[in-house]
Amino acid sequence: QVQLVESGGGLVQAGGSLRLSCAASDSISRINAVGWYRQAPEKQRDLVAGIARGGTTRYADSVKGRFTISRDNDQNTVYLQMNDLKPEDTAVYYCNTATSLYATKFGPWGVSWGQGTQVTVSS
Repeated sequence: QVQLVESGGGLVQAGGSLRLSCAASDSISRINAVGWYRQAPEKQRDLVAGIARGGTTRYADSVKGRFTISRDNDQNTVYLQMNDLKPEDTAVYYCNTATSLYATKFGPWGVSWGQGTQVTVSS
């Protein structure tokens, strides 16, 4: 089973940017879809963005125009570029695999959830 490790979180002021990385232990070219998710305190974990093997993407309405998901098959990494960050983006961010872009939102997900990476946006 592929393992995923999230990194790149941190503390940033509102309006700032961060780039998150989801590094896979195996070739991501074999993975149908990868999603980035976030969970704020006392809230459920929700899909932020997903990318299919062919490059098709989907985004939550709240991040459209600000976040960009991309994949680098050579680096076996999926990135989440986050611009114009807002305090409401504060959460722990996770990545996971799915069998399709549709399944990135509804599951099932391919691996156990990892530690995630904390993103904190100050106002």
